[in-house]
Amino acid sequence: MTQTKVKRTLIGKVVSDKRAKTITVLVERRVKHPLYDKIVIKSSKYHAHDENGEYKLGDIVEITESRPLSKTKNWVATRLVQKASAV
Repeated sequence: MTQTKVKRTLIGKVVSDKRAKTITVLVERRVKHPLYDKIVIKSSKYHAHDENGEYKLGDIVEITESRPLSKTKNWVATRLVQKASAV
């Protein structure tokens, strides 16, 4: 019997769409500082696979963990949460 592992999903903002089939997603999380008890925002950037190039700069997308697709890319963009507002 094989056990399937639940894949992590994150929601973040597309900060770069310059690479072919790849987007860079900035994910922010709010954590409490252990000493000062202040809420601080920590962020991480993830490279996600975007096969059709459908996600653009400023979009808010959901990414899901996957097998390694390249040296730095092991996330896949799964759905568009919010389209970027036109400036």
